[in-house]
Amino acid sequence: MTEPSPRESPWPRRARKTGLWAARVGLALGGALVAVLLFARISAPIGPFDATLAFRPAGGGAQVSVAPLGELVVDVYDGPLRLDVVLERVDQERAAALASDPVKLAGVVDRVTENLQDAVVRLIWLTALVALAGGALTSWAVLHRRREPLIALGVTTAVLAGTGAIGAATWRPEALSQPTYTGLLVNANSLIGSAEDIVARFDAYRASLEDLVSNVGTLYATLSALPAPGGDDDTVALLHVSDLHLNPAGFDLLEQVAERFDVDAVLDTGDITDWGSPPEGRLITSVGTLEVPYVYIRGNHDSAVTAALLANQPNVTVLDGSATTVAGIRIVGTADPRFTPDKSTGDDDVGEDVLVNSGQQLADLVDTMDPTPAIALVHDPKQAPPLDGAVPLVLAGHTHEPKVSELDDGTLLMVQGSTGGAGLRGLQGDFPEPLTGTVLYLDPDTGALRAYDEITLGGLGETEVTMERTILPRFPDAAGDGAAPADGTIPEDAIPNAPVPDGAIPDGEGAAGVAPALPSPPG
Repeated sequence: MTEPSPRESPWPRRARKTGLWAARVGLALGGALVAVLLFARISAPIGPFDATLAFRPAGGGAQVSVAPLGELVVDVYDGPLRLDVVLERVDQERAAALASDPVKLAGVVDRVTENLQDAVVRLIWLTALVALAGGALTSWAVLHRRREPLIALGVTTAVLAGTGAIGAATWRPEALSQPTYTGLLVNANSLIGSAEDIVARFDAYRASLEDLVSNVGTLYATLSALPAPGGDDDTVALLHVSDLHLNPAGFDLLEQVAERFDVDAVLDTGDITDWGSPPEGRLITSVGTLEVPYVYIRGNHDSAVTAALLANQPNVTVLDGSATTVAGIRIVGTADPRFTPDKSTGDDDVGEDVLVNSGQQLADLVDTMDPTPAIALVHDPKQAPPLDGAVPLVLAGHTHEPKVSELDDGTLLMVQGSTGGAGLRGLQGDFPEPLTGTVLYLDPDTGALRAYDEITLGGLGETEVTMERTILPRFPDAAGDGAAPADGTIPEDAIPNAPVPDGAIPDGEGAAGVAPALPSPPG
């Protein structure tokens, strides 16, 4: 009688079964993931943008990419998949329709929300279908069993359902107000503050704009009480602006002063934009509607695109190591050699030698010119020292701090504040920057500066308009007839440090040219 064989151990069979199921799950999930990466993406309009949306393996949340500016990441949910939105291009027709239709523009947030919601729903369905198909096909192709695709469909469905459940359970809508920025977008919060803060401040700002700009008319009425800037002679009036930084109120101020003060030309020492990008062109090209010449040099926030857009305007002259003549006044100018719209890099604080060299190149150009130009335009005051003694007057900007000073060899350096109140930066903080501009009065024959009006409009929520007129005393030339020297230079003792005395303004106006402040708007 033979002995019965020992009973076979169940562990090898269980191990084989476990390995088979691990292979099934791995093949299903791997096939689903590869299919999603390759095929699960959609293109959709998001407001004026053409966008691509897709899910990618990551730790949940959403990422919006705006090339070449950077990314915005929102930790809005948890899970194995992250929603990636790439804003690829601006559709010109949709953007123009939004910009030209106030009704559409007012509803742009709702439109973007609807577009995004529709696109995400489409993406979810597409991703689910692609994942199921990828998992089923991969399992069938590797294991060659008829029931394997069904098992793969079940595994993939369970994983998709679990992913959706985790996302729904961890949904954090409050995270939408706390995005993380990378690339150039890293400056967004530091420049304009939180969304709630800027909305409240801009509402107050917009409410005060009408009163603020209309006060230029009141200021012009006050102007008639001041001494004539050129004595009994005619003068050439030039408006110096700088650092508009896309502020619509700054453009309004520019237009109002140019019209009310009947200036012969506008001189812009740069930073008319914030990023130097093509979308900013719609506002800056409004200077082309001015009825006077507009002379411009590039600032460190302005790109070659900015300069090209302005150069295409019929009344604009862009100077870059070149010269022009307006109203008989010869003007030279050069661009800021830097392009540093992203303040996080620190590049704006380096390369002073580059600035000095650009000023020297402009001074070399001046040496070849006869007669000597009356005015040189630079963006950064650090470009001015090489021009000391080469020209009688240098105009600059960049610092957002108005200042008038005399250089060592007698050249007058006039640094403008910010005609745009530093743009959106002016909506941040408790002490917003005022809007400034200066009207220069020059001798039409010699180009010598006779007087200047410094105009200041209150910043956010303020409506006070002030003007201070400074008269430069006339001095005899070699013939003793009281005219300025032929080269337009100004002796050191001819540059005053004080404004017109109080007694020069009748009716008890007080300091030189203060227009009464209007009440601030409610809120």
